[in-house]
Amino acid sequence: MRAEPQDFSRVLSSMCTEPHPAAREAAETFLATNPGDPGTYQTVAELEGDAVDALGEIAGLDEPHGYIASGGTEANIQAVRAARDLAATDAPNVVAPESAHFSFRKAAGILGVELRTAPVDSDYRARVDAMTELADEDTALVVGVAGSTEYGRVDPLAALSDVADDAGALFHVDAAWGGFVLPFTDEEWHFDHVGVDTLTIDPHKMGRAAIPAGGLLARSPDVLDALAVDTPYLESTEQATLTGTRSGAGVASTVAALEALWPAGYREQYVRAQNNAEWLADALDERGYDVVEPTLPLVAADVPRSLFARLREEGWRISRTGAGELRVVCMPHVTREMLESFVADIDALARTPSTVE
Repeated sequence: MRAEPQDFSRVLSSMCTEPHPAAREAAETFLATNPGDPGTYQTVAELEGDAVDALGEIAGLDEPHGYIASGGTEANIQAVRAARDLAATDAPNVVAPESAHFSFRKAAGILGVELRTAPVDSDYRARVDAMTELADEDTALVVGVAGSTEYGRVDPLAALSDVADDAGALFHVDAAWGGFVLPFTDEEWHFDHVGVDTLTIDPHKMGRAAIPAGGLLARSPDVLDALAVDTPYLESTEQATLTGTRSGAGVASTVAALEALWPAGYREQYVRAQNNAEWLADALDERGYDVVEPTLPLVAADVPRSLFARLREEGWRISRTGAGELRVVCMPHVTREMLESFVADIDALARTPSTVE
């Protein structure tokens, strides 16, 4: 095969990034191992335990239960699945803000549960009153977001935990992207802060592990017990993951990245990313564009559709929010020089007439 992978020099919208060199090496080393068969592949199974323990430390949980998933989508689906199976109702529903990741729509369709979405407030955070109105005796899971994918917002999680308690439901926090930046902020988002039952945190995003490497954490072993199925032909007797065979690359690269970067490296990475986001937001604001304040390293700005299209033609990999704003995620590969070049292109294109409406 002669194809070469796309480089990251103009990628501004992805929530994935270049893996840390140690994570890349570990992924290659453990590529052919299968943590889905821990009785056979014992070394990678032990590494998975190390990975879960390390993620638990980040997420404020001393005795975490969980596993390394393929990504946030799988972890969110599994959280819904466990809540459905543990609920004492034949008609379970999930209550989430409209800012929740689209994986919850996938989960609802796959698992046959009703998804109820509540509006967000003017700062793009879940409205507690609206979530409360939607929750009832059939609610199996209440979802809060810690680092939303469109605006980087953190929902009022303590209040949403109370909504879950009042409904007799589990409370899930989706920190797939935010989990590796929030430890260095004043936000209250994890198990030690609020009454979280399950949490998604993805090492292959800001954690710098190789793809695929998501994470599902649970406070109680009951969650994994609810997910477990018998595996009669394997040396291990049951399996709680959604996939069966899975590469050990994600597991090993997670451990390697955490060993290399937690906590000082991740702190430096967050500070750099946040500074870049604030620099870009100021630059766009100075040019007259409406900008959403970047509380985490993600910038959204209302630029003309014609300008957005022309930036794409220039090779910039950018995306739009559901409302149509330019969306830039300041991942570790995004440098100040990249952003300066991006803004320079904005200036040049803004001076050049366009026929695109």
